[in-house]
Amino acid sequence: MELVEAVGGGGGDGKSVTIEAAARRLVGIQTATSKLGSLNRVIRTIGSIDYDESKLATISAYVDGRLEEMYANYAGVRVNKGDDLALIYSPQLYSAQTEFISSMDGGSIGRFAASETNLNEMARQNLTELGMTETQIEQLRKSRKPQSRIRIKSPQTGTVIEKSAVEGDYVKTGQKIYRIADLSSVWLMLDLFPDDASAVRFGQQVEAEIQSRPGEVFTGRVAFIDPIVNPRSRTVRVRVEILNFDRKLRPGDYATARITVPTVATDLVYDPALAGKYISPMHPQVIRDESGECPLCGMDLVPTSTLGFSPTPLPQQKVVTVPRDAVLLAGSNSVLYVETEPGRFEIRRVTLGAMNRDEAVIVEGLAAGETVATEGNFLIDSQMQLAGNPSLMDPSRATRFAPGPLQLPAVDPIVLAGESGQWFDHAYQAYFEIQSALAADTTPSPVSLNSLHENLSRLELAADVPDGAQKELAAARRSAGRMDGSIETAREAFRGVSHAMLRAAAVARGPETANSLSHYYCPMVPGDGGDWMQPGGELMNPYWGSEMLHCGELV
Repeated sequence: MELVEAVGGGGGDGKSVTIEAAARRLVGIQTATSKLGSLNRVIRTIGSIDYDESKLATISAYVDGRLEEMYANYAGVRVNKGDDLALIYSPQLYSAQTEFISSMDGGSIGRFAASETNLNEMARQNLTELGMTETQIEQLRKSRKPQSRIRIKSPQTGTVIEKSAVEGDYVKTGQKIYRIADLSSVWLMLDLFPDDASAVRFGQQVEAEIQSRPGEVFTGRVAFIDPIVNPRSRTVRVRVEILNFDRKLRPGDYATARITVPTVATDLVYDPALAGKYISPMHPQVIRDESGECPLCGMDLVPTSTLGFSPTPLPQQKVVTVPRDAVLLAGSNSVLYVETEPGRFEIRRVTLGAMNRDEAVIVEGLAAGETVATEGNFLIDSQMQLAGNPSLMDPSRATRFAPGPLQLPAVDPIVLAGESGQWFDHAYQAYFEIQSALAADTTPSPVSLNSLHENLSRLELAADVPDGAQKELAAARRSAGRMDGSIETAREAFRGVSHAMLRAAAVARGPETANSLSHYYCPMVPGDGGDWMQPGGELMNPYWGSEMLHCGELV
């Protein structure tokens, strides 16, 4: 594309540049407002479908013999529990049946002689060890006719996944004949990086899309997290159990998985499906309202609260977020371009937290409600370089705000007289009404917002108001324009209003506010804490409201 000359100038403060509105539109500089709220990140990975090992069965020969018939004669055939799989001829089995019949008549077994009851029990146990079922033994007891052939029956419902012999083969005791898998549930095997695996917990829901069924989403729950990091791949194996009653999932198929986790690690998480429930420690798909035993493995169900799931909804952890495109990375440094005034962009060094596809968490260096550049960042950076200001070439020179209360100049403010003094006091009175409303968990009233906007606009044009104060009051008016919405939006914008009005009050005040402004600070507000003013009285935190009403300190 053809390069366009950007018309701008240095800010004169060594840390910002000004870009005129026409040039800004021409080159497509766009901005967004940083937000305060909760943010989850999505772990995306690939894996494959595998058999549920707890539902695999190997059918082996219990006796030496010849396979005369194989009823399940190919891999892939479905069988039910108790179905005939094969017919095996075995003289050894015939001999054992003869001894069992003899024991019922009070005879001896080989060289051994004992009571009738003991002999019969020994003979019955011998038949069981040779693969006969209780039903087959009972039929033999009634018929008293020994058979030289025995039918091998399926121990479970499932699908034959391996056939290791054919009709006519002679097999030895213990030789594998079939493998059967119950595909009503399957495992999704995932490999996660250690930091991602640390954010995942047992029982957590996972969404998966299968390569062979695009567009369909399957859900399962984490059943196992390997406690060991693979030394070769440096990954952690995570196993997800997925119910598969409709047999849509096939072992060996590839899958992409999504796991949603909080950006900030917590001891407890809230999952409505698990709140106050009991879960199987081996089969996380088994969830019950009351304690009991797992129908699959017989283990006692455990409360989900012992696995880190809260029985009640938790307050959302609030973090400062910006669009991911706003963040510029330069080595170990992360910077943003913050629009401090219309058209004026300042480079800001920040501490970057977790990121998802669209947003990034700012741990330190930026407050909610500030405006950042999301497109055209590199144009702004080139202007910074031309002006000799800090830029991506040397981000260590960029501004970095240390956590703590807003630092104000230690000077005595002038006291405005006449209409300007009244407007100043009216503006701050409206500010106090907004602060009280937020502390009471209510949105600011339109009357207070209109009063604040009207008086700030008047002060911007008043000839006797110092330039430094007018600049801050204009910034406060712009921030106040974003307070007309939800209480979360109002609290985000309130910090910008507070910072600007604190700076303005350090330069000038009205007659009533000359000695009645108290500066408070709460370090618990995400984004380097939050400042505000009160005319006096008990501390009332506008950022947290009833959640932490009295959290803060007098500066």
